[in-house]
Amino acid sequence: MIALLSLLQDNPVTSDFDDLGKLLLGGMVAAVVVAVAIILVRFKLQDKKPPTSNFISISPPNNPGE
Repeated sequence: MIALLSLLQDNPVTSDFDDLGKLLLGGMVAAVVVAVAIILVRFKLQDKKPPTSNFISISPPNNPGE
């Protein structure tokens, strides 16, 4: 984390990143944060729904009244 912050600082001696490098680094960090947030939201929503059955029956239900 400290190395990442040192890359973002405007110190030409310790870092040779230009503005494009900073944008790419920031975009990569933002993409990872968004991906983790989406995964966490999906897991939360998946826990609230009961699991659905993958079994599909093609025969009619047994009704004793018929």
